Amino acid sequence: MENEAPEPALLRTFTPLDGFKKDNIAALARKTTIRSLEAGRSLFRQGDTDKHTYYLVKGAVQLRADDKVVAVVEAGTVESRSPIASGTPRRFTAAAITDIQYIAIESDLLEVLMIWDQTGSYEVGDLTNRNPVVGDDWMTTLLQTKAFHRIPPANLQAIFMRMQRVSTRAGDVIVKQGADGDFFYAIVAGRLAVTRETPLNREGIKLAELGPGDTFGEESLISDAKRNATVSMLSDGVLMRLSKADFAALLIEPMLHWIDFDEAATMVASGRARWLDVRLPSEFDSWHLPDSLNVPLYFIRMKLKQLDPGLPYIVVCDTGRRGSAGAFILNERGFDAMVLKGGLAVAGTALKT
Repeated sequence: MENEAPEPALLRTFTPLDGFKKDNIAALARKTTIRSLEAGRSLFRQGDTDKHTYYLVKGAVQLRADDKVVAVVEAGTVESRSPIASGTPRRFTAAAITDIQYIAIESDLLEVLMIWDQTGSYEVGDLTNRNPVVGDDWMTTLLQTKAFHRIPPANLQAIFMRMQRVSTRAGDVIVKQGADGDFFYAIVAGRLAVTRETPLNREGIKLAELGPGDTFGEESLISDAKRNATVSMLSDGVLMRLSKADFAALLIEPMLHWIDFDEAATMVASGRARWLDVRLPSEFDSWHLPDSLNVPLYFIRMKLKQLDPGLPYIVVCDTGRRGSAGAFILNERGFDAMVLKGGLAVAGTALKT
């Protein structure tokens, strides 16, 4: 049974999964597996901050706090219907007394699905039937992306109903550098390459490779500028796309946090945030805020590993347009990013007064 998808009936033995609609519990089952753990090993430890919700399917687990046993949870009991010592940071260490089988569900995904299930007027099955993707559940794939964790339930419902399915072939050019922005894309299946032409390299420099769960196309829609890179299919795939108008109405506002210069400067001075300048190096060299980090907008996906996910960034450019695109990309990927309202024009004026 290990690594097999659980039957929906098994998921319904747990709370709050027992309240899910039929199609929604089936969708969750397809994204979940039954795992095993040997006796004596720990499922999680006191103080851990992992974002998973655990359910016990078979065996028994001991809960300890400061090396003292506080409870024992056995599969099949009333206590085991609830998640094992939920909440983070973990208040207990959960150690297997016997060999156990368990289910781990990403907590963010579970929360979004619960909100969708309880507030949406459409079920997962309704949406899947409108946008069929053979062999894949596109909605739960997108719900697992960080971009969709910040979106209000009403917006989520509208986004999924308005998204269009696009089947693609290897070699297809989805976005062309220099073209006008028209759609925001989310990848359900397949791999894509992001390249950028330069005066010295007309074939293009590869900036990134994208796969299922990744999104692209937001920069030009937010900043109302031309596409700054070309995105091409490396394999056959399936994309979901959202029009520019729907993207602006449903995604931009909940994903962006604007901040005034005085508040931003106080945060940076106290070490609670850092300036991130997304202008070109030539612009940055001519003038920039002290202690700024320069990552040009078109390089931002490549440089994510160089950024500190635990540190808020205040994204700046000359006017705020490129800054808002940069902050959107960072927030999509789990960073805490804000946009300097008015851009460096406002900052320069404030520093002179």
